[in-house]
Amino acid sequence: MRIIILDGYTVTQSDLDWSELEKLADVEVYDRTTPDEIVKRCKGAEMVLTNKVVLDAATLNLLPRLMYIGVLATGYNVVDLEAANKQSITVTNIPSYSTDSVAQMAFSHILNIVNRTDYYAQENRCGRWYNSPDFCYVNHPYQELAGKRIGIVGLGNTGMATAKIALAFGMSVYAYTSKDADELPSDIKKMEMDDLFATCDIVSLHCPLNEETRELVNAQRLETMKPNAILINTGRGGLVNEKDVADALNSDVIAAYGADVLSQEPPTDDNPLLKAKNCYLTPHIAWATREARQRLIDTCVANVKAFIDGEPINQVNKE
Repeated sequence: MRIIILDGYTVTQSDLDWSELEKLADVEVYDRTTPDEIVKRCKGAEMVLTNKVVLDAATLNLLPRLMYIGVLATGYNVVDLEAANKQSITVTNIPSYSTDSVAQMAFSHILNIVNRTDYYAQENRCGRWYNSPDFCYVNHPYQELAGKRIGIVGLGNTGMATAKIALAFGMSVYAYTSKDADELPSDIKKMEMDDLFATCDIVSLHCPLNEETRELVNAQRLETMKPNAILINTGRGGLVNEKDVADALNSDVIAAYGADVLSQEPPTDDNPLLKAKNCYLTPHIAWATREARQRLIDTCVANVKAFIDGEPINQVNKE
């Protein structure tokens, strides 16, 4: 068996390796692969691993020996599943490997915003504390989370993990979810979407991106939020209309936006969020702690071994 890894760098980042995978098959690793390099690199291989490199129907049609595609992520929209089914190609993903890391990033953004952590660190670099007449330097208020209302949109693995952290901070937790109210823990209250946005101090997005959720946060919904509300997005950039969010920030419709995702990544330099007031962006790194990446590799190895043994796991294109 021959395995091609099309974009391995974001997973290993020079501090992890594919040694366990190499015990199972011949492995050829590319840090990055452009669209016009895919077929040449994968020609003759039975197995291909991809994170963000797209494998569409036209590409798969040129790879008749391909038997297995391992998506090195939870989302698998980079693979044309219908085309894979026609060619009897097994497609697997890596579920739930970054749950704790993403929830941690959601609260990293929340804490940075409410405590003004980065702001005061920058003030210190400019000598503000050094020149303060008081033992502490305060020129902007900050706030406690205890007693605040947080709304979680999407109560899957990361949404639930984020909710648990919020409860530990003493917050009141509300969720928009397909789960029935009696399925939820007693300290998480189910709430309709419109009510959640209108009443919560913080709204955190953890739902998948699909036609129903695309740009669920837009100018109309932002207008319903409190002027001191904070919006957090560690889900997908397309969950929000980015121009509408930027306009809402610049006109003080909402207080702040913290996000780890954008609709186009890397962004173009004209993305309005890059210069919006009180907008805090991290470059899609919530998933990428060393621990999460190691879990990803471990699950990838387990997926490949199970396929070779004839009993696939984490398959996403079962008929």
